[in-house]
Amino acid sequence: MYWIIKKKFTFLSVYYAYMIEYRAEIFFWILSGSLPIILMGVWIEAATQSELRLSPIEFARYFFCMFQIRQFTNVWVVWDFEREVLEGKLSFKLLHPLDPSWHHVARHVTEKITRLPLVIFFTILFFLLYPQAFWIPDLFNFLLAFVVIVAAFSLNFLIQYTFAMFAFWTERASAIQQFWNLACVFLSGMTAPLDLFPDGVREIVMWTPIPYIAYFPTALLMALPVNIIHGLLIMMGWCIIFFVVNRWLWRRGIKQYSGMGA
Repeated sequence: MYWIIKKKFTFLSVYYAYMIEYRAEIFFWILSGSLPIILMGVWIEAATQSELRLSPIEFARYFFCMFQIRQFTNVWVVWDFEREVLEGKLSFKLLHPLDPSWHHVARHVTEKITRLPLVIFFTILFFLLYPQAFWIPDLFNFLLAFVVIVAAFSLNFLIQYTFAMFAFWTERASAIQQFWNLACVFLSGMTAPLDLFPDGVREIVMWTPIPYIAYFPTALLMALPVNIIHGLLIMMGWCIIFFVVNRWLWRRGIKQYSGMGA
């Protein structure tokens, strides 16, 4: 058991050192996900002009939480895997005594750790600029949101890694992910809280995996009314579905992998 833990620690240490080399670039990656901060001003102004389900302060907190949570749930594995397949780099990883997916998991986890100081910096900056939005989340909701953020990252990783499997059959597997991202922009709560959606539409959307990548942990952190048990079961169900589909596509795809570019 000790050697397994030591091997994982070494694996993560290697990728953490690799991510440290790109710490300046990570700063710009964080800024590239600033859409919720931009939309925050729009919704705050809308809430001051008319009566909405959330107050201006709640909109500020909501989009700030959305911005922060997306720092820990964003995934880019489809582009890395697609490049590895097209350039033949996957061939070398197939010689390793572990599934190639663990390389991507380690890269993503260490990148989140590298982001942590910048996340703390932006948190302090936000509350200095909007002191009236400062609040301390309930301890139970905070701990539950932390667990759900980990689950949301896992779900998002499984979804995107499943789309990445299509790189065995097409050179533009990332195009599938880009189409998926378009749906996520509107249905994940990124552009507007799902609380503002019509009840019928919201109920349908909550059966899809999209809201659980960002909206669900945000709602928990803000103590917005959500069905916790139902949400956790939906997340677990979608994780199982995408894991099974992913392993099926992997077994079929690896049989015809030709190592293009190797």
